[in-house]
Amino acid sequence: MRKLKKGKKFSRKRNQRKALIKSLSAELFLHERIRTTEAKAKELRRFAEKFITWAKKGDLASRRYLLRYFQKKLVKKLIDEIGPRFKQRQGGYTRIIKLGPRKSDGAKIAIIELLK
Repeated sequence: MRKLKKGKKFSRKRNQRKALIKSLSAELFLHERIRTTEAKAKELRRFAEKFITWAKKGDLASRRYLLRYFQKKLVKKLIDEIGPRFKQRQGGYTRIIKLGPRKSDGAKIAIIELLK
């Protein structure tokens, strides 16, 4: 029996999808709140929560893992500020707020933000 693969493709090739998620998560961690389409927000949530879980550990291995995806400055913010903020929380670090359709093309828009 065929099983479906996880995640959305967004009509992009693998490396383009990877770059999209990487840049969206970097912006989310930098600004702690971004506005994007609902589908991208839902897909971003999967990856952002994994990165925050790595940042919560705060050891050398997790720092090296995060450096594969983000710049030093952002990894420092993740480990020093964002990770400790969620130390007591067991997941669910983000919130998605649905805004409604965009006027130009009707795409569903949402805000994804980190919880306080």
